[in-house]
This record gives sequence, C-alpha cells and structure tokens, in this order.
Amino acid sequence: MLEMKAVEKSFPTPTGPVRVLQPTDLEVKAGDFLAITGPSGSGKTTLLMLAALLSRPSKGAVVFDGDDVSSKDEAWLCRHRKYRVGMVFQKFCLLPHRTVLENVLFRFRYLDHDPDEARTRSLEALRAMGLESKVDQPARLLSSGEMQRVAIARAVALPPRFLVADEPTGNLDRESTLRVMDCFKRLNAEGLTMLLVTHNEELLNYCSRHLVCRGGALQKSK
Repeated sequence: MLEMKAVEKSFPTPTGPVRVLQPTDLEVKAGDFLAITGPSGSGKTTLLMLAALLSRPSKGAVVFDGDDVSSKDEAWLCRHRKYRVGMVFQKFCLLPHRTVLENVLFRFRYLDHDPDEARTRSLEALRAMGLESKVDQPARLLSSGEMQRVAIARAVALPPRFLVADEPTGNLDRESTLRVMDCFKRLNAEGLTMLLVTHNEELLNYCSRHLVCRGGALQKSK
C-alpha cells in the first residue's frame, strides 16, 4: 500500500535548512490501522502530509500502490489524492452555511462523476455515519462530534484506498471521540487502510499497530 524509504524532510529558514524528519522507513500494509503518537513538534504531521501525498520528501522515496510518487508532477499527485486518499483533520473544514449533504457532495466537485451517483454515494456515507436525519441541516447547527462525522463521510463518500486522520478527535468530548473512533473501526473492518496521528493514547485500542515519533524519528512502541 504505502512505503517510505529513507525519507527525510527539511524546511528552509533564514539560517539554513532545518531537518524535521530524520531518515525514516515506514510500511503501511493494506488493511492496517496504524496509529502514530508523539509529542508536539516531533514530526508526526510532517510524516502524515507525506503519506497523504500533500508534501514531497527532501530525500528518499515514497511509494504508493507501487508508484514512486516522490518525483511525480503536481497534476499526477492531485489526481491520485482525489481518487486514492481520504483526509480527516482536527479542523472539520466544513462550509457552515451549506447543508450536510452539500458538504459531502463537495467531495465530487472537481471529479468526473454522474450527479445522481454522487448524491447516492454521499447519502450512503452519511447513513453509515448515523447522520441520515441531518442531511438538510446547515452544517453550522451541528455539534462538534456531528461535524467530524460529516468530515469523515465526505472523505469516504468516494471510497479511498487510504484514509489519513490528523488529530481527528482533538476538539471533541469523550462521547464524540468514542463515536468517531467507532466509525473509523468499522471502516477499517470493511477493508479501509488507515493512518491515525494522535496525542490521545486511549485511542490505541482501536488500532492494529502503533509507532512513536520522537525528534523526527519513528520508533516502535514499547
């Protein structure tokens, strides 16, 4: 599914480049539910951005479904992000004055999809998230937990090969957190490969594998 080979990431600063990700090897196999934990500034989100094809490594190779994506042009990356990768973030990134259904339909906005099929897929994703009664409500009227489930529905309405989630429960109360994680667990059981970045070690029980990021380097959990 996803392999990183001696991947490094550096960012320019006025005093020279700063390396935030040390040479890293990582393999995510089809069907995995991998969690990465670690303190703030340890490189977790940088790693996730590479996995989501939103960033390029400074050195090394990122291989996704057999394709070395490290040297692909932006048009190729954009196309494969659209069809292969679903993304969920701590901020829900919803359109507050649009309905729940319209927010999920936005997933299809720049894709060559039949409108009726897009609507059917969006409604199915919302039903799977337990939101079928909310489809016509403006997103701004939802609770935080409901907003995050809308974001998940949007990410999976066009079924991705791989779902990445960056602190998806960071703004949620415990009840909403458990409900979102139950959604993730169900999606994984249905065959979706997942990478979760989190500070919350209580969530590790939902995951099949766990790695720790410290100082820009990945370590096996104890």
